[in-house]
Amino acid sequence: MHDLGNMQNESTTNFVGKFTQSVRRIVQDVKDEGAPSGMTRDEVIDTNERLRALRLRLEESYETAKKSLITLMNKYGDSKSQRNVFQRYPMLKMMIKDVIRLETQYWTLIDIPRQEKQETVPSYVLRACAIMEKTQKSGEGVKTSAKLAEEAAEKRERMERLEFMTTAQIELENTQLINDLYRLLKNTWACGI
Repeated sequence: MHDLGNMQNESTTNFVGKFTQSVRRIVQDVKDEGAPSGMTRDEVIDTNERLRALRLRLEESYETAKKSLITLMNKYGDSKSQRNVFQRYPMLKMMIKDVIRLETQYWTLIDIPRQEKQETVPSYVLRACAIMEKTQKSGEGVKTSAKLAEEAAEKRERMERLEFMTTAQIELENTQLINDLYRLLKNTWACGI
């Protein structure tokens, strides 16, 4: 009998503890004067949106550049099998034209700055984000109504997801995005984009 009463008392204490913890988290979210970084919830969400947009843009450009460099490397390797210089020259000429075309389509419109020596990773990523937001990729200016509707639906989904997160959780996600973007910026910069 004594054990049953003791178990009920422990489960009640555990339940009250969890309830109190939930109430504290809700109160913190309601009064939320900002995140550990000193930003408000709206600023943290805005930063999250900016970082996600930059990641999408960089990933697309990085993958395009990576595939193109691999294709170029393979074509060059294949061209080595051609011993006749006069037959090999047109192959190399075509490869150079492909690289020039790719460069004018993708790479020149993405201006990735170098990191300053004393610049922290978050500062660098946010500066790169600001610079890249000012530039437009080819074809980004004109969007169909279907594309606009798709983007609006995606944004709504992202905002609904963020709505159920605390500011601290969003800030943790932003930190992870910054780290991911830093690696991507370094890889993209190394590819020559």
